[in-house]
Amino acid sequence: MVMPLVLLEKSLNKRVTLLLKDSRMLEGRLVGYDEFMNLVLEDTEERTADQTRKIGSVILRGNNVVSISP
Repeated sequence: MVMPLVLLEKSLNKRVTLLLKDSRMLEGRLVGYDEFMNLVLEDTEERTADQTRKIGSVILRGNNVVSISP
């Protein structure tokens, strides 16, 4: 079983896809995280059912993230 913080460590400076509680998908380069799984992404794109938009650098609170795909 892979522990979440181990997966985040291996994913640093790589592109990850996040599913948020409000059904949005974010894809960006993971540049930082902490023990609460708060995440920092750069070069981020937000994807909804009908559009994609670039939003740049993002800081996400860990409790808004449903899943992380490396």
